[in-house]
Amino acid sequence: MHDNHLSRHARQVLTVTQGKPHLHGPGADPSIARSWLRCLEDYHLDPSVTMAPTVLEHGRVLESRERLQQVLQIAGTEMSSLHQQLSGAGHAVLLTDARGVILNCVTAPTERKIFERAGLWLGADWSEACEGTNGIGTCLVERQALTIHQDEHFRGRHTGLTCSASPVFDPHGELLAVLDVSSARPDVSRQSQFHTMALVNLSAKMIESCYFLRCFDNQWLLRFHLQAESVGLFSEGLLAFDGEGRISAVNQSALNLLGHIRGGLLGKPVEAFFDCSLDDLLGRASASASASWPLRTRDGRHLFAVLRGESRKPTAFVPAPIAAPAPRLSGICLGDEALQAEFRKALRVFERDVPLLINGETGSGKEAFAKAVHQASQRCGNAFVALNCAAIPESLIESELFGYRGGSFTGARKDGMRGKLQQADGGTLFLDEIGDMPLALQTRLLRVLEDRQVVPIGGEPQAVDVRIISATHRNLLERVEDGSFREDLYYRLNGLEVALPALRERSDKSQLLDFLLAEEAGGETILIDEAARQALLAFDWPGNVRQLRNVLRTLAALCDGGRVGVEDLPVMIRQARPAVVAAQIAAQPLDDAERVALLNALEQTRWHMTHTAQQLGVSRNTLYRKLRKHGIERRVS
Repeated sequence: MHDNHLSRHARQVLTVTQGKPHLHGPGADPSIARSWLRCLEDYHLDPSVTMAPTVLEHGRVLESRERLQQVLQIAGTEMSSLHQQLSGAGHAVLLTDARGVILNCVTAPTERKIFERAGLWLGADWSEACEGTNGIGTCLVERQALTIHQDEHFRGRHTGLTCSASPVFDPHGELLAVLDVSSARPDVSRQSQFHTMALVNLSAKMIESCYFLRCFDNQWLLRFHLQAESVGLFSEGLLAFDGEGRISAVNQSALNLLGHIRGGLLGKPVEAFFDCSLDDLLGRASASASASWPLRTRDGRHLFAVLRGESRKPTAFVPAPIAAPAPRLSGICLGDEALQAEFRKALRVFERDVPLLINGETGSGKEAFAKAVHQASQRCGNAFVALNCAAIPESLIESELFGYRGGSFTGARKDGMRGKLQQADGGTLFLDEIGDMPLALQTRLLRVLEDRQVVPIGGEPQAVDVRIISATHRNLLERVEDGSFREDLYYRLNGLEVALPALRERSDKSQLLDFLLAEEAGGETILIDEAARQALLAFDWPGNVRQLRNVLRTLAALCDGGRVGVEDLPVMIRQARPAVVAAQIAAQPLDDAERVALLNALEQTRWHMTHTAQQLGVSRNTLYRKLRKHGIERRVS
C-alpha cells in the first residue's frame, strides 16, 4: 500500500514536470511545478526514494547555533508563543539557518518522536537539494512565505506533512533564517493553513524587527509608518544611521514606504530623503520611544515617526543634588512588598557570592528577576548569560555549557567554541529549568562550582569567575528523591531559595499591568476602560506574567483609537468575568474558612513554616502574606 502511494505520487510529479496540462491538484500551482522541475533537473532527486534525512555532525550544528546565537535567543520566546497560539497539539515550530538546517524545534514532548520519524531532526538539512519541495527548502529558494501541503511535497515520504514557512531577513536584506510550522496530522486542509500562515509570517516579522533593533542598539534608529498608530508594529519602517547621519541599514518596510531600493539608500545622508535637517531630526530623539510626530519625505510623502537615541537639544545646566545612584532595573516590576523584600535579600547574598535558586511557576518572571539582581549588583558591567536547560537538546547542552577545544570531535571548529561558563566569566550565569539538566552534566557542573575551573570538551582546565543563579518550576527535592537530580548539587545551588509568587498572588497586579502595557505599547498612549481593566486584574492568569504580556502585546497591536474596551479582550477573559463576580460575593465566608485552615495547619506542624506551606500547597511567600492578611501571629508564652 505504501509502495503504491509512492508510485502514484512519483507519476504525478513526472506528469507535471513533463509539461502536461494539470488543472487540479499540486501541479496546478506554478511555484510547486517550478520546484518539482528544479528537484528533477537541478538536484536529480527521485520522488519515490525513501532516504533518511541528511543530518549535520554535532560540531557543525553547534557552530551554526553559535553563529545565529542572537537570532535563536530572540526567536525562542516567539516560537513558544506561536506554539501556544496554535493550540500546541499536532504542530512543530522550527527555526533553520539560511541553508535549511534545523537549529531549534518547539513541540510537545509527547509528539517529538512523531516529528523525528518524519525527518524533522535537530541538524537535519531541509534544503530543496536534499529533501525536494518542502516548506523550508522552497521558502529559501522563493524567498517568500508559502505553504507546502501534503501531496505538494516532492518526495513521497513527506506527503503526510503540511508546512507553512516564512523567511527571516537580516538588516541588510540577506536571508538569515526560516521560521516554519509543520503538522503531521492527516486531516489538515489547505484552507486551514491560511490562519497558520498568517501567524508564522507575523512571528517571522517580529523576529526580524527585534533582531534589527538589537543589531543597531548603539545607533540612531528611525521608526516610521504612514499611520501614526502603526509606528511600533511589525509593519513599520526601520532605518538606522550613524553619528554623521549616514544610513547604515533599512528593512524592507522602510524601502517600500520610501520608494527606494536598498543600494540607493545605504551610505547616503539621511537628510537627502527627509524634509528636515539632521540637527532638527536629532533634536526629536528620545532614549525610549515616545509619541510619533509628522515627518515628510523629500518627494512629499507624509509619514509619522519616532527616533530612538540621545537627544541633541541644548539644555540649560542645572546642578543636580548628590545622591546615591539607584540600581537600574529594566524589564521588571517590584511593586509587591513581599517581592521587594525577596529581591533585597537575594541581592545581599548574591553580592557575597552565594548561589540563588529561584522557584516559581512557568511564566512568573524568573529570568527577569535574575537579570534584575545582576543589573543591581557590582557585576552589572559584565556579562549576564542565560541557558535554558530544557530548551536545548540533551546532545548539545554539554557543548553549550562547557565549550570544546578545536578538533576534539568530528565536525568541531578548528578554533573550538567558548561555552556559556566561559562567556559568563566575570559576570553571571543563569541556568533556567535546572531541574531538566541531564545527570551526567550535573556532576560536571558540581565540579566547576567546587573547583572554579571549567574543562572544555577535549581541552585543559581554565579558571572561571562566575556567579550562578538557577531557576526551576519543579520541586527539586522530589527529583532528588527519585534520583533524577543530585542531592549535593541541590544544596550547592540552593544558597538562598527565592520563591516567586504566581501572578494571581501578587499585590501589584495593577502596577504590573501598567508597566507591561507601557513596554508593549512602544511609546504610544493606550488607555484601558475600567471594566476591561477589572476583568484583566481579576483573571486567574495560569500562564502568569508571560501570558499577561502576550495578551497586552496583542491588545496594543490591534488597538484602534488608543483605547481598549471589554469587547477587545480575548474570549477566555470575557467569559471568566461572571465567575469573578460570584467569587467576590462569597469572599467573606471564604476568608473566615481560610483563617481557620491556616491556624489548623500551623498547629499540626507546630508552626514550622516550610512544612505548613508544603501541606497547604503554597509558597512560603504566599503563606507569610496570608498570615499578615489575617493578622495571625504566634504567641510566645
